[in-house]
Amino acid sequence: MNDSGTIIKVSGPLVVADNLSGARMYDVVRVGDKRLVGEIIELDGDTASIQVYEDTAGIGPGESIYRTDRPLSVELGPGLIGSIFDGIQRALSAIRELGGDYITRGLDVPSLDRDKRWTFMPTAARGSVVVPGDILGNVRETEIIEHRIMVPHGVSGTLEEVREGEFTVTDTVAIIRSGTERHEVSMMQVWPVRVPRPYRRKIQPTEILTTGQRVIDTFFPVAKGGTACIPGPFGSGKTVVQHQLAKWSAADIVLYVGCGERGNEMTDVLMEFPRLIDPRSGHPLMKRTVLIANTSNMPVAAREASVYTGITIAEYFRDMGYSVALMADSTSRWAEAMREISGRLEEMPGEEGYPAYLASKVAEFYERAGRVICTGSDGREGTLTVVGAVSPAGGDLSDPVVQATLRVVKVFWSLEDKLAFQRHFPAISWLRSYSLYDEMIREYVADTVDPLFPGLKGEAMEILEKEDGLEEIVRLVGVDSLADVDRLVMRTARTIRQDFLHQNAFNDEDTYTSLGKQYLILDLLLHLHRLLEKSIEGGTPLSIFEKMKIYDEISNLKYLPETSIEADRIKEMMADQISEAIAEYAGRKEI
Repeated sequence: MNDSGTIIKVSGPLVVADNLSGARMYDVVRVGDKRLVGEIIELDGDTASIQVYEDTAGIGPGESIYRTDRPLSVELGPGLIGSIFDGIQRALSAIRELGGDYITRGLDVPSLDRDKRWTFMPTAARGSVVVPGDILGNVRETEIIEHRIMVPHGVSGTLEEVREGEFTVTDTVAIIRSGTERHEVSMMQVWPVRVPRPYRRKIQPTEILTTGQRVIDTFFPVAKGGTACIPGPFGSGKTVVQHQLAKWSAADIVLYVGCGERGNEMTDVLMEFPRLIDPRSGHPLMKRTVLIANTSNMPVAAREASVYTGITIAEYFRDMGYSVALMADSTSRWAEAMREISGRLEEMPGEEGYPAYLASKVAEFYERAGRVICTGSDGREGTLTVVGAVSPAGGDLSDPVVQATLRVVKVFWSLEDKLAFQRHFPAISWLRSYSLYDEMIREYVADTVDPLFPGLKGEAMEILEKEDGLEEIVRLVGVDSLADVDRLVMRTARTIRQDFLHQNAFNDEDTYTSLGKQYLILDLLLHLHRLLEKSIEGGTPLSIFEKMKIYDEISNLKYLPETSIEADRIKEMMADQISEAIAEYAGRKEI
């Protein structure tokens, strides 16, 4: 590390230094006598502007800048799963051991434990020709995740030696020879966070990422390898939805980035996740989760770096062939960090003070998602799904961050504070949200659930849209003015909202609903609607059906295990109760 610069100005997290000739953009430096972590974000001759990822209080002109001559990078290897990092991938557990409950400035701790030994089992044969991305062997990182050790990018040749046994992440486990060059390969890679990891090619996503949330999976699904955003005002439940996705999404590995989140919300995650059981594996969710905690009281510059740290780790697991889901909460605070740094750099502001390059930065982030054929000779497939929360002031969807995000994502889950205040969760508006993955995943849903499922969604959405139009009439002249067919639409829409779209996160059965169970509930609900519609068209008034016990049966379905829902029996019950009501009505007419 070279002492080659001098501080000439300090402005909050921005430090300006001269005598830095030869420095490069995005190189990491150590700032001042306390050696705070910083990154070069502007160069003018031998003068550099540095964003510092720690509190700059006490730093002043005349102190030294120490160059590292390498970009901001993350360490990738065994030990990531189950870990909690800050925005620049410092392990919070290691920071606590060294500095106590508060983060001490200037700490230099390794991201991955250098002392822990992992059992490496080779899968590649000695003498084989390997290329970047080929899997050399495996490490059983948790009961759920098998960590695949890959040939680093830029290295190829003949596998001269591969070792089996227990090693630390820095020990050599393989030697690859290319001509006269001899590459020693360890279980750890280092990758710059602002550079997307390469892949062979990107392909269209065709498989749904199930989340267990009925309003999402049935009406506004996201594909594995897709992108989604959750904009909404404060208090509308963005964090609640992202927590549910992190807990229950059908991804092999989950990255949760708390970007400028409240400390108590991150604490809830840290306390709750170790207790939650993965419905697919039966093991704790932390066995497939990586958490990045950059709370709102941490330095603003580290907030800007946290999303890049998270998505680089996510790409690394994608390259192994896993399905990865990244939750970023919230990208608005990331954009606010960019705005603050841009202001201190005295750049020309764009709309609402955000930098002019806001849209391109947002696009760069979301474009790193996708379903890809990974590097390596086996042609394995990996997916990276990105879901970002956006917190526009006052819930204004014309906010520049929301608009920049909507231009690049394909799923829009619009949250409404009105629904949240009514205790309707997830508070996702069924009239304002959309998904552009419907056609892409239609065949997959039809094959894995039922060919009729996609059609049921359209039928239910039509009823909800009709209800919205009828509500205006009801407000003006009252519900009694409606024809029975229209009143049936209102009744069925209410059932869809209360018994299908609404979920109780505190009920073990209702917090997560499989695709199969979602189909059963919606099919039964709409089957009842069709039967009643036919009866009303036959001249029977809707009022005689209001007291049927089948409505209670429908309401209770979401609290039952999927295996105990007897669809045929319930359909028979519907037909019997409707027939009894019609017969009773006919008898009253004769009297």
